[in-house]
Amino acid sequence: MNPDKLFDLTGKVALVTGASRGIGESIAKTLAAYGAHVIVSSRKLDACEAVVAAIRDAGGSAEAMACHIGEMAQIEATFQEIEARHGKLDILVNNAATNPYFGHIADTDLSSFQKTVDVNIRGYFFSSVMGVKLMAKNGGGSIINVASVNGIIPGDKQGIYSITKAAVISMTQAFAKECAQQGVRVNALLPGATDTKFASALVQNPAVLDRLMPRVPMRRVAHPDEMAGTVLYLASAASSYTTGTCINVDGGYLIG
Repeated sequence: MNPDKLFDLTGKVALVTGASRGIGESIAKTLAAYGAHVIVSSRKLDACEAVVAAIRDAGGSAEAMACHIGEMAQIEATFQEIEARHGKLDILVNNAATNPYFGHIADTDLSSFQKTVDVNIRGYFFSSVMGVKLMAKNGGGSIINVASVNGIIPGDKQGIYSITKAAVISMTQAFAKECAQQGVRVNALLPGATDTKFASALVQNPAVLDRLMPRVPMRRVAHPDEMAGTVLYLASAASSYTTGTCINVDGGYLIG
C-alpha cells in the first residue's frame, strides 16, 4: 500500500459518540483532518454544532446529530438517519460514557447502577449491533470502543464504572470474533487518566493524583489529543489486519 494512503480517510463516514468535548472531540477533529466526514454526536446538539463549526473552519467535513446512547429509541433513530443521509457507515467510535457515582462500591444506588449500565454497556452494544449491520452492507468498516484502564484494574471508588469498562473490553473481543467475516474490525482504546471534564473528579483532585502519579511511569496525566492518534490508526487502513485488540494509552500505568 502507498504509505501516503495508510491513514487517509477520504470518502469515509465516521460516527463519534460523546464527541462534544474531551476525548471524543479530539477524535472527531482528528478523523476529519484525515479526510473523513464526521458525524459529531452527543446528547446536546448545540455543543455538537460548536465542534462541527471548528472542523469546518479547519477545512474538514462534519455534521451534528443529537443522540443519548442511554436511550434505545435515539440510537435507532440515529442509525436510520445515517443510512438515509449517507447510505453507509465506515467508522464507529463508541466514546459516550457516564460515571454518575463516585464512592464505595457497597453504597452504589440502583439508579446510578442502571444509568451506568444502560449507557456504558447497552449503549455500546446496540450501537455496535446497528453499526455492524450498516457496515456489512457496504463491505465492512471499523468499530473503536473507548474503554478504560479501569477495565483492567478497577479504579478506587469507581466500582460500577470499572465493571462496565471491563464489559466493553470483553464486548470488543466478542464482536471482533463474530463480525470479522462481515468485514468489520472491532478494537478498543484504553485511556489512562486524561485531563477532561469527565475525569475532573480525579485529575483535579490533588489527593487522588498523589496516589495515582507514582504508578504512572510518565508521571503526568494525558491530554485528550494524545488519544486521537490511536483511534486514527484503528480507523484506517494502517490497521487492516488488526481486530480484537485493546491498546493501552496510559503513560505506562498498567505496567506500574
